[in-house]
Amino acid sequence: MARLLTEFKNTLHASLMTKLGFDNIMQAPRISKVVLNMGVGEATRDKKVLDAVVTQLTSLSGQKAVQTFAKNSIAGFKLREGMPIGAKVTLRKSVMYEFLDRLVNVSLPRIRDFRGLKKRSFDGMGNYSFGIKEQIIFPEIDYDR
Repeated sequence: MARLLTEFKNTLHASLMTKLGFDNIMQAPRISKVVLNMGVGEATRDKKVLDAVVTQLTSLSGQKAVQTFAKNSIAGFKLREGMPIGAKVTLRKSVMYEFLDRLVNVSLPRIRDFRGLKKRSFDGMGNYSFGIKEQIIFPEIDYDR
């Protein structure tokens, strides 16, 4: 079992229930999934860039990444409907907790001038999103490649 998952089940879940005043264990908030997404604008000109992105996301997550395709045509960007423009991976259960553990304990501290994640990045539905400009903060990514 993932280290973060055992920590969440043993200590964090109980403290959340008492802090928020919940009686039922199913009322306490929990993480259901993590989605890693990379949009690549250069993929409209060079298809090989997208293969590198899929390889990087696969090495980051430990799961095979899938390509995402354009929903609309935008003439200004020379983009047609159905063209591959990115890649994504959806992580759930133990793989998700393994990734979150590596993200919080290894990768985020490697960001220069890191001041924490913003509280305002939550939307109204309880989702949290943030962006990373350089994926070389992850130890799985080889900088030379």
